[in-house]
Amino acid sequence: MTSGLPLLGQRALNRALLERQLLLRRAEVGVPDAVAHLVAVQAQVPDAPYPGLWSRVAGFDPHDLGRRVAELSLVRMPSLRATMHLVTPDDALALPPLVKPLHERVFRASEYGRGLAGLDLADVVAAGLERLRERPMMATELGRELAVRWPGREPVHLGAAVVYGAPLLQVPPRGVWGRTGRARLAEVGATLGRPIATDASPDRLVLRYLRAFGPAGTADVRTFTGLGGIREVVDRLDLRRFTDERGRTLYDVPDGPLPDLDTPAPPRFLGEFDNALLGHDDRTRILAAEHRSRVLFKPVRPLLVDGMAAGMWTSGPDGLVVRPLAPLSDAAAAEVVAEGERMLDALWPDAERAVRFEAPA
Repeated sequence: MTSGLPLLGQRALNRALLERQLLLRRAEVGVPDAVAHLVAVQAQVPDAPYPGLWSRVAGFDPHDLGRRVAELSLVRMPSLRATMHLVTPDDALALPPLVKPLHERVFRASEYGRGLAGLDLADVVAAGLERLRERPMMATELGRELAVRWPGREPVHLGAAVVYGAPLLQVPPRGVWGRTGRARLAEVGATLGRPIATDASPDRLVLRYLRAFGPAGTADVRTFTGLGGIREVVDRLDLRRFTDERGRTLYDVPDGPLPDLDTPAPPRFLGEFDNALLGHDDRTRILAAEHRSRVLFKPVRPLLVDGMAAGMWTSGPDGLVVRPLAPLSDAAAAEVVAEGERMLDALWPDAERAVRFEAPA
């Protein structure tokens, strides 16, 4: 028995994802517009946004992005999935009421939450924010100060209560290209000089997700956003509906592009934990099941070949080292080398202009 909905196979879903992730061709847009389109750029590893955005934005300059991070015209903060992301200032203010329930659930289920059982967490968060308004601090430093008021509690647990319980951002130079800095935290609203939003309606976020990751099922939306009630959201929105090869209903914005299956997909170098790989519950559209354990949730930099995760890569003064997950054809390897040399020119011009292949560890 069929659903009567149009069927989208793996190849169609792959090309749709690449198009919407700006990975089929580099977008002629500014970095802030690209970040806004992508909703949030994974930044758990401080430099991860740089190769990821170089692969997506025409004329990308890492020092331009570094300047934007330094001046807080792009913001590093814990948001979706309770992990660090790079977002626009507008989203830094809009996302907190949406992600707050997830952050609270994650904290309560963690050793931090269990370690603070019996405390009024609102008091801990308020006390932490009061101290952060005086100066930015690392979570460990903040926890030590709070432990003066709550002796007998682990400082790391107290610091985590504030990180998960309040909208915070990481201040530069953390995440600035070519620089290093400790993960010092500050309050989002006070730092940006604008109030945090109060609207917790998920509808707009779901539409933005579909524009950047769709077509997708409700489990996919839930995985990326961490929100509940997705079924009710998609039921009330004006969305196209498809089905996949497993019979699941997929949802999409009315004007979401669906490229031709024969659209070429050039090699693309991504940063650690890139959302192109993490943005779905079913990741087989970009990551083959046999490679999942070697790539997913690992601090590795993925390489895409013909739109699929096909290897990992590292950079250094001697150039790039590429470790394919399976043997590449001579033509694909040549394309990887050419793309790698272009990336070296753009991001590491002082490195040797060399791309070599090694077997995976």
